[in-house]
Amino acid sequence: MGMLDRFADIVKANINDLLDKCEDPAKMIDQYLRDLTENLAEVKQETAGVMAEEARTKRMVDENAAEVARYDGLARKALEAGNEDDARTFLAKKQQLAAKAESLEATYAAARENAAKMRQMHDKLVGDIETLNARREAVKAKVAVARTQEKVNEFASTADKTAGAMSAFERMEAKADQMLDRANAMSELNQPPADEARALEEKYAGAVSDAAVEDELAKLKAEMGL
Repeated sequence: MGMLDRFADIVKANINDLLDKCEDPAKMIDQYLRDLTENLAEVKQETAGVMAEEARTKRMVDENAAEVARYDGLARKALEAGNEDDARTFLAKKQQLAAKAESLEATYAAARENAAKMRQMHDKLVGDIETLNARREAVKAKVAVARTQEKVNEFASTADKTAGAMSAFERMEAKADQMLDRANAMSELNQPPADEARALEEKYAGAVSDAAVEDELAKLKAEMGL
């Protein structure tokens, strides 16, 4: 039947394979559940129709078997009554029905097989939905933890970069200190050598000036009678 082929992919659907292929398992598992629920409603209707066909063909087989038995009984009664011609008529009808029984049995067997396949698909879908419902929250929790871990990893990476930047800054600061020390040393080296005699000359020159001031002060006091 065409419906069996149409629903074959549904039966073969594998939750884990589908989740592995998606970028967001939390969203995909909800979508998959919605799809399965919609498919289940359709499969349920189709399964009910196939099961009804099975029941109808079974009823035809049983009714035909009952008719075979009835004409066999009529043939017996006709013989008991001494009516062989009537018995022949009933037996001919019985043979017609018996020949029809083979075709009816084949039809019933096919309907029974189709119904079994549809019930299997129906049960598979029900099982998948129950499994998915049971695992949905667990999968979402795992996704949430994974995303949190990704953020932690990002912050850890940022911290590592900050530590590297601090280390680089310290190296630059040490280099700057070295450059400043070198510049100060060069400035010191560029100064002319100290002239000790010149320094002493300035010392004594200051002393002479101070003596002159003192002499002038003593003379002024003498004049003022102080």
